[in-house]
Amino acid sequence: MSTLSKVKLGVVGLGGMGNSHLRYLIQMDNVELVGVCDVVKENADSTEAVYNTKAYYSHTELFEKSGIEAVLIAVPHYDHTPISIDAFNRGIHVLCEKPIAVHVNDAKKTIAAYELAREKDPTLIFGIMFQERTLPFHKKIKDIIDGGELGKLIRATWINTKWFRSQLYFDSGDWRATWAGEGGGILTNQCPHNLDLYQWLFGVPARINGFAHIGKYHDIEVEDEVTAYFEHDNGMVGHFIVTTAETPGSNRMEIVGEYGKLIYEDNKIVFYRTRESMLRFIKESQSRMGNVENWYTEIPVDVSVPSGHRLVTEKFIAAIQNGGGELIAHGPEGINGLTIANAIMLSSFNDQTIRLPIDADEYEKKLNELIKSSKYEKKVNKDGAMDISYSQ
Repeated sequence: MSTLSKVKLGVVGLGGMGNSHLRYLIQMDNVELVGVCDVVKENADSTEAVYNTKAYYSHTELFEKSGIEAVLIAVPHYDHTPISIDAFNRGIHVLCEKPIAVHVNDAKKTIAAYELAREKDPTLIFGIMFQERTLPFHKKIKDIIDGGELGKLIRATWINTKWFRSQLYFDSGDWRATWAGEGGGILTNQCPHNLDLYQWLFGVPARINGFAHIGKYHDIEVEDEVTAYFEHDNGMVGHFIVTTAETPGSNRMEIVGEYGKLIYEDNKIVFYRTRESMLRFIKESQSRMGNVENWYTEIPVDVSVPSGHRLVTEKFIAAIQNGGGELIAHGPEGINGLTIANAIMLSSFNDQTIRLPIDADEYEKKLNELIKSSKYEKKVNKDGAMDISYSQ
């Protein structure tokens, strides 16, 4: 096709992320913003005026009246599932903010609705906003692993504590940091990107031990500090350490393979490459304690390439226009990181190792029990400005 028509797109959810997406959407030549939607009428009306579009107060009204072809969903987490399903039932393409859902059973419902809709329209597109996959350092790590330069993987340890949040952040919305409103804490809000990257790089673990601390540093009823241990079927082990209560935080990933160690920290990738296989050296060396000779190499990374939310959306729009195409992340992939998150929490709740696939019914039941038994009184303070510029 020489000339492609603009994709008629609407945005549901006009909080921090929804407005962040709108700022670049109106700059895209192949997108026509046909409507914005928020259940808070003031949010919808003010956005209508700024972006010269039509305001709606329910997603069903947006779907029925705007002529919409694609929707970007940026609402609180529990609503990702029903809004996505309603869109698929109407043949509307979906780009959903992370996470795909709060728990695995809802993710399965979303995916099932998508697959059913694709039987009627094989060109229907479902993308998920995992923009961290586009970042140059993450892409380079993926390239090195997939290229086999580390050989058999031994260990991956990721400490990511650059998620510091004040109490004011959690008090900024009545849904935040509650079982009923958000469905979890750092694993549900901040870390879906990290968990997606973990499974993207290393696959989904076979066994998980999780240790989640509930409201350890903040007045919240969900987890704000998590340490997890993973075991993979190929013998690799993993460690995942995150919190919203450390400052200055760290973002350090160590990946150990038979041919050396890769360290990613402070926007630098260093490869300590061994001269021979560590596994072979263990078996054949005539030395009782000597290390394998290794070389320090700083890996060059081109940071000038396009990345971020806009790139994810551009790929999504191009796939719609072309009747299919490669996305940064296909929607159904969102269940993988969510499975890890649910398994960490279930392990912590039950004080036991969780073998995957997770018992999704057991986790949903536990979540519902937490919601029903909650005695937490939420304090809301919307006076503080929400700055998401530093958020990953």
